Amino acid sequence: KNGSPIVSKGYGMANYELNVPNTSKTVFSIASITKQFTAMAIMQLQERGKLNVNDAICKYLENCPPAWQAIMIRQLLTHTSGIPNFSSLPDWDEKLSIQPYTKTEFVKIFRDLPLQFIPGENWKYSNSAYYLLGLIIEKASGENYGDFLKKNIFAPLGMRQTQLNNPRQLKPNLARGYYWSLNSFVNAPYHDLSSSYSNGGLLSTTQDLLLWDQALYTEKLVSRKTLDEIFTPVKRDYSYGWIIEKKFNRNSTGHSGSFNGFSSFILRFPDENLTVIILSNSDEASATKVANSLAAIVFGEKYTLPLPKISDVLAAKIVRKGVASALSSYRELKKNQTDKYDFREQWLDSLGWDLIENKRITDAIEIFKLVIQDFPNSANAYDSLGEAYLENKQYDLALANFKKFLELDAKNEHAKEMIKKVEGILR
Repeated sequence: KNGSPIVSKGYGMANYELNVPNTSKTVFSIASITKQFTAMAIMQLQERGKLNVNDAICKYLENCPPAWQAIMIRQLLTHTSGIPNFSSLPDWDEKLSIQPYTKTEFVKIFRDLPLQFIPGENWKYSNSAYYLLGLIIEKASGENYGDFLKKNIFAPLGMRQTQLNNPRQLKPNLARGYYWSLNSFVNAPYHDLSSSYSNGGLLSTTQDLLLWDQALYTEKLVSRKTLDEIFTPVKRDYSYGWIIEKKFNRNSTGHSGSFNGFSSFILRFPDENLTVIILSNSDEASATKVANSLAAIVFGEKYTLPLPKISDVLAAKIVRKGVASALSSYRELKKNQTDKYDFREQWLDSLGWDLIENKRITDAIEIFKLVIQDFPNSANAYDSLGEAYLENKQYDLALANFKKFLELDAKNEHAKEMIKKVEGILR
């Protein structure tokens, strides 16, 4: 509060292999919190007359496709451009995210895709839009994106541990990202960093982000008029790299981030000068929920401690006694101890995918069947079961589940692609 930490503490490990704990000095990937720094750089360039947020983006981008001609910079800032989000593409996780790219090569992934709506008429989150903003910053400033931020934001504020992630550069105190799989941590899967740029490529610490937070109460970086523009929501409570909303009947600004085993959230209550910053290197941690709960504690509002996930109970049972024993335990706990565990669909689905990753396909199929029994209207449940049957080469059953997936989510392009894929196999 007022720039002074009430609680500043690390939990768990920054690196399990080297037995290094997390501390307030640990450096984390902050993922999409990067977007607010990208937005600030754009506004600094506007104040210096290098660009205007009402400029057409094609003024600054090479080989601009016809569909982008009417898009303005401010529509990239506010996710109202209609440009599809590259990380939502069907083969992103398995194929596209693991390849290295030059900036020109990477833009080709989404440059020729049709717009999802007329620019300015709707809202849809787009990492692609913020990637393009980095290119615009470089064109307008004549400097590398990371260098521009260091010179114009990080250095003036004393943010010495904040930088654009460079995979070849040594970074002291850097946390490693982890996934939780069958009740133990594993290294997060490989993801090439060339796609993590102005959309989500920064590293930072809680201490540095507090310096950033406090600077936003001042005119150290831009004028008060520009700050007001930055924090004015356009659609879906989104402004320039920030979500503006009411929490606990108070004005708040915030943003989350999630990337390859990392979860982050910055939550600001400007009227109270209260800030909560959560950085985590586990995919299981919801930095957003932790931040909201800590704010609730400060304000004397209601909050709930998280319940043990039913998936952890089932995973332990599967490993020790098999999936049949796990299913029996699930039914008993669901009947008699519903208030003692978190039975949400997402945890069961996650367990199923953990089993697939660990080559326990038949066990995964039984878990996904359980999800469908308890959540019969979940399109995602049928998608997951279809994927498990496909992995197990049970193509007829895979096709039936993908068709049910499409029935429940008629506009889902992934469902259509999977049906086409399996029908091709069966021909």
